[in-house]
Parts: sequence; structure tokens; C-alpha cells
Amino acid sequence: MTASHDDIEISPISAADAGEVLTIQRAAFVSEAIIYQSVDMPPLVQTLDELEAELRDADGWVARRSGRLVGAIRTRREGDLLLIGRIAIAPDQQGAGIGQALLEAAEQASGAAEAELFTGSLSEANIRLYERCGYVETQRVEQGGGIQEIYFRKRLGHAAAPSD
Repeated sequence: MTASHDDIEISPISAADAGEVLTIQRAAFVSEAIIYQSVDMPPLVQTLDELEAELRDADGWVARRSGRLVGAIRTRREGDLLLIGRIAIAPDQQGAGIGQALLEAAEQASGAAEAELFTGSLSEANIRLYERCGYVETQRVEQGGGIQEIYFRKRLGHAAAPSD
């Protein structure tokens, strides 16, 4: 499945994308490292070999503009829950709708009842994106130093969700 969103082409992620994904991931997460004053973040220390191995079994999507990889998202399905992670957009492409396009592609293809993702409490742009895309805060987990991981969920309605 390949989808087009304006001039952005969205397609399934593959191990062949690893080098470009790692480049985008590192570039995108440098701003997070600055915000949190730490470079010891999994997206920044992951090696190419680790990423290639992960992508052999991973689900996810990449976004390309004029052939250039400008964004990536990884997903994993657990029952009726779609777990979303490692959303990375090239710094010069942030704010152009690529994150939203990747989220939409992941949600639509998943067949899941709900999606969940998280970000740090200092990541204001991420929080705004997730809320704009219909995600609702469900939990905060203290990480120390006044920082929390904020978890968000969105009901997708693809499958029967468990009743409360």
C-alpha cells in the first residue's frame, strides 16, 4: 500500500530504508536531546545494525518528498491496540503535515480499535501534534527531575473495542 498526501508519498517501511531512517531519526531527536539535556536516548544511540534488524520484523511507514525520505514511524500491534513509536521527521520538514500523514497511514492500515503513543512532558510540539490528531492524554509517568512520560490514546474504531 502506498498513499499520497499532497506531494508526500507514504509507503511501508523496510530494512532497506534503515540508513535513511537512522539519519532522519538522529536529526529529529537532536532537538529532543537539547530539550531534555541528554543524548542518552534510544533513538540517538541505536546503531545501523540494530535498526536493520528491527526493521526486518517491524511495521511502520516512511514518508518521501521528491524521492527523499523525510519521515518515518514505527508501529506494533498488540491485540486491538496499535503501539506507535519513533516518529521522526526531518528537521527542515517539520510542521509540513508529515507527522499527521504518517499517523493517519499507520492508524488506517492497522485494523486496531485503539492507538497509543507517548512523549515527554517537555516535548510541546509533539503534544500539540498528538492532540490535533485526536489523541487524548491517559497517563503521566514520573521520570524524575519534573519530567513525565505522557501517554496518549485514540479510539480508531476499526475493531470492537473492549467494553468498560
